[in-house]
Amino acid sequence: MANYKQEKEAFVSGMTGSSIGHINLISLAALASVSLYAALRTRLPKTRQINFIESWALLVLPLLLSMTLLATRPVLLSAILLIPTCILLLMPKPEGPSPLPSKQPPSPGGPIRVKLPPLPALTTYRAHMMLMTILAILAVDFPIFPRSLAKCETFGVSLMDLGVGSFVFSQGVVSALPLIRDQNYLTKPLWGKLVRVTEKCVPIILLGLVRVLLVKGSEYPEHVTEYGVHWNFFLTLAFLPILQVLLHPLIIHLPISMIGISVAVAQQAALSQYGLKEYVLNAPRTTLISANKEGLVSLPGYLAIHLLGLSAGTLILPPTPSFFRRRQQAIAAEVKKPKRADTNNDDTPGTPYNKDLDLQAPRQLGKTATELCSYAILWWTLLGISKLVEIDGSWGPTGGVSRRIVNVPYIFWVAAYNISFTLAYILILDLFFFPVSKARKVPGHLKSPTSSGQEILQQQYPMESTTLEGNPPELLEAINKHGLALFLIANVLTGLINISLKTMYMSDSASIVILSAYAFVISAVAWVWNRMDNVRKQS
Repeated sequence: MANYKQEKEAFVSGMTGSSIGHINLISLAALASVSLYAALRTRLPKTRQINFIESWALLVLPLLLSMTLLATRPVLLSAILLIPTCILLLMPKPEGPSPLPSKQPPSPGGPIRVKLPPLPALTTYRAHMMLMTILAILAVDFPIFPRSLAKCETFGVSLMDLGVGSFVFSQGVVSALPLIRDQNYLTKPLWGKLVRVTEKCVPIILLGLVRVLLVKGSEYPEHVTEYGVHWNFFLTLAFLPILQVLLHPLIIHLPISMIGISVAVAQQAALSQYGLKEYVLNAPRTTLISANKEGLVSLPGYLAIHLLGLSAGTLILPPTPSFFRRRQQAIAAEVKKPKRADTNNDDTPGTPYNKDLDLQAPRQLGKTATELCSYAILWWTLLGISKLVEIDGSWGPTGGVSRRIVNVPYIFWVAAYNISFTLAYILILDLFFFPVSKARKVPGHLKSPTSSGQEILQQQYPMESTTLEGNPPELLEAINKHGLALFLIANVLTGLINISLKTMYMSDSASIVILSAYAFVISAVAWVWNRMDNVRKQS
């Protein structure tokens, strides 16, 4: 067992990665598969449901093939998926009455719970990101998974390196929810927010500690240069929301993207100018801190990625991308004003209604796509500049992008990739295949002249369902809803499979059977869990 443990550690060590172009082509399989699903859904009769087996074959299997059997031929895989997509697009959509929108009028006399309009593209993006991560953590242990896609030892780009950063970026995106929903969240007492966020993060910290005990107690093969001897990714994920809360006094006054770039620049300065890079790469592991130097030194870099994700979330989640900027300006102006005892909140009568701060207004997806495109160009440009000026050396096995130390090139690469693919999902799903009609405004002569801001909000845009059947796909919606639990189940299954089988000696045929069964089980758990949740809600 000891010899196999050493062989397994060598099997996943010393990797130098692939290229950004190759990784982008592999990732196109996700866009192509969801395009095929959407084309099929929009051409089938509305009464014809796409069942679990069909959903798994259309949405999960292509992702598995993209990183295994067809990893060296990603263009072929995308072509296999896009050819039937194009054929389906030539077929007419089935005719039938459009479903009536489900209106949810506010309960009279009671408080109105503001609900953000859904964005199926974001659900699909996060589900695909989770799926790629779940599939890769087991596939990497099989020889069918190309070594160029495994995590790089120090420098280089790979699919698994990108997956780690994308997980953090996605966490940042959804962390924008309280900033959007609660206009007073940023100005609430810092200590209270720290306590609440820490309480939510305690389970993840415990999971990280349990993982350490299990790995050390079972002689499970481990790669210490990823995060260190004791540190792991769960601990990184747990500490980032806590660090974000500490920056709220700055977020009131500064653009979040500017704060993220500042943290990234500070991280790079510490690495290049103050010797942290040399410390991580060469210092002996003699103390608890030096034993976990990768995890600790990379934390500020991951915080920068989290903040750039948070900035993206403030653009994507509200109905209009300018929503948070306007609220931020209002909060900053309010903070500077002397406090008055008779200050009213926005929901009290007499407060003028502002449609630019209306969370129930129809989504302006065109504006969101335009702004995301601008940010994508910015991050790709900054990544190109970091390559030209050779930050941390010329790109290759000895310099350039590094997940291990989370340097500036890695931060910009993760941001550029995730913004670009989120934009692609919005264009494909929400604007091309499943465009939604704008909500109709109530004519002005029917509105009450004495209505408060919140009542006018309800009169302007009656709450309607803005998603169409099939968008997002039910399976991906289930995976997104139970993402963390599925990730934990995937980690347990990965451990059990590695303990039971000598995966690195498996043939390609045996590998693909095991990996397909693993992907099928994870997907089935998500599907059944989601169906049970729906039944429980209806009962």
